Amino acid sequence: MSPTVFRKSGYRFFFFSREERRMHVHVAAGSCEAKFWILPKVELAQNRRFSAFQLREIEAILKENLDELEKAWDGHFPD
Repeated sequence: MSPTVFRKSGYRFFFFSREERRMHVHVAAGSCEAKFWILPKVELAQNRRFSAFQLREIEAILKENLDELEKAWDGHFPD
């Protein structure tokens, strides 16, 4: 299961269920995908095919929506 948290600027931001416990989010668009750590700070963990420009754009979106992401994480992974 991979619930979508939100979509913005053509990117889908989502979680994978039953994955590692450190707070993170996956981002996809077309054939590109990346994983970003959310805490302790927004940081790229993995990248598949996103350009440097796209990664900076995604990071800015994540920082703008950090509260929403944290609330969604806590709601999806209550323990």
